[in-house]
Amino acid sequence: MHKLFASAYKEFLLLKRDFGSVIILFVMPLVLIITITLIQDSTFKTIENTQIPILVVDNDKGEVAKTMLEGLQSSEAFEIIMSATEAEAKDLVFGGDYQLAVIIPSYLTSDLNKKVNNNVDNLLQNFGIDSETKASVQPEVTSKEVRLYFDPATQVSFKNSVKNGIDKMISKIEMKTIYTSFQKQLSDNPDDVVFKTDNFVTFKEILPKKDNEEFMPNSAQHNVPAWSLFAIFFIIVPLSINIVKEKSQGTFVRLRTNPVSYATVLGGKTVVYLAVCLIQFALMLAVGVFVFPKIGLPTLDVSGRLPLLFVVSIFAGLAAIGLGVLIGTIAKTQEQSAPFGATFVVILAAIGGVWVPVFIMPKFMQVLSNISPMNWGLNAYYDVFLRNGSLASILPELALLLLFFIVTTLLSIFFNEKKHAV
Repeated sequence: MHKLFASAYKEFLLLKRDFGSVIILFVMPLVLIITITLIQDSTFKTIENTQIPILVVDNDKGEVAKTMLEGLQSSEAFEIIMSATEAEAKDLVFGGDYQLAVIIPSYLTSDLNKKVNNNVDNLLQNFGIDSETKASVQPEVTSKEVRLYFDPATQVSFKNSVKNGIDKMISKIEMKTIYTSFQKQLSDNPDDVVFKTDNFVTFKEILPKKDNEEFMPNSAQHNVPAWSLFAIFFIIVPLSINIVKEKSQGTFVRLRTNPVSYATVLGGKTVVYLAVCLIQFALMLAVGVFVFPKIGLPTLDVSGRLPLLFVVSIFAGLAAIGLGVLIGTIAKTQEQSAPFGATFVVILAAIGGVWVPVFIMPKFMQVLSNISPMNWGLNAYYDVFLRNGSLASILPELALLLLFFIVTTLLSIFFNEKKHAV
């Protein structure tokens, strides 16, 4: 224990003398998490609270057009601006002034009623039921199209959501028209409700509950764990640099002349840098709890979660330390360890879901993300923050992080012994 304490004290002195590393480890993550959360939170608020202005050209002036306009307005996502002509709307959208123009065709209501009545009359005649009109003399009704003009810079996801929404509205209108036509043919009193057109299947979003209240994730719950994990793994850079310094300055040679094993040296580094990781995480939580509300961001709720959160941080810190020690053991110069360590952290963050959520990645990248220790740690944080998970639910991720630490540490000892084998 005395040797381990001496090794840890040595690492503490090295870290304290490197003021630049201290700034990187503690200040940079705090600036990063505040900046990213501010950007994302303002984006979410813009999407939620701002209506997108769209142009509508109503050439129908009937009930179908009225229903479509009511459906667009009820979504609370669009600000309806009526346009006089299709050509005018097209020029405004393609010029970038508006993202969307909806062109409702002429005679849509009347032609839809004619087509539905024709179909109903034909069906009733096939069943031998007299209808008010004869199908043989009914004219053919051509199909109609609702034209949509999108700004060329509009995202595909927005286009698809608008198309699906309008298609759903039109389908509902057509179904209601069919039921109404049947009702007129089969009932003596048009006011009698024969067919109910209310939706039989509805949708309700069920959110995780805490203390019998629905829990809605916000930008703080997403960004604090993600960027805390990024900060924890960024200790790879100063840790690997210090290891290379020890080799290049002869410190490690002097250590080997003493009866101290390499495992004890690594143990001292682990103790100091694990403490650094926990301090980092505590600072990030403090920012989420105390600073975020002061600058208009959602407050981070950590009530009842602190023990599990620090357990995840301990195992994530061990994984980061193991990787940093391995890089420092293999690298020969600081020019090798520093750029490689920083770049490797960014790569692990990218494929691990810190930059972009895993579920929107291509299938190959979703599979590849499973090899990133950041992905394991992030899933464990999300289980605690967003899914109200217990210790049992995060054990698989903790086991992977611990195994990663053990493997990288054993590899470091192996490469170190191989380099100094006589």
